[in-house]
Amino acid sequence: MFKQLEGEPRGERHPTPDVLERLKLNADGLIPAIAQQHDTGEVLMLAWMNREALDETLATGRVCYYSRSRQALWRKGDQSGQVQHLHSLHLDCDGDTLLLKVDQTGPACHTGRRSCFYLQVDNDAVVVTSDPEIAPETLYGKDTGQ
Repeated sequence: MFKQLEGEPRGERHPTPDVLERLKLNADGLIPAIAQQHDTGEVLMLAWMNREALDETLATGRVCYYSRSRQALWRKGDQSGQVQHLHSLHLDCDGDTLLLKVDQTGPACHTGRRSCFYLQVDNDAVVVTSDPEIAPETLYGKDTGQ
């Protein structure tokens, strides 16, 4: 289906269920989901969604991911209060990656930083490019895992 969509003109519409049914999930039933702040373009994080997380996100407007480590749905902000509200959802041209434009409350990263992408390769060194906004212990208690 995604190959068919390549040549279609701007504004052409297709039923959402038909398109989502054809997403290319990996062997574990997951698809990568990039979260981007909708008004600034800042890339916040990459996580994974299964179909249940995607459906819940679309139904509620609050972003839900799938935690590979916990093997369970992960509603962003349940522990930390740092919620993501969906502004818009985009599919890439191959149907194998999602882009979620969100309104992020506070930091997106479990380290307390706004973005998970705070490490920058600079020739022979990796540089930390931002400070935590909130201490992880404040967000999650003693166990700073997501």
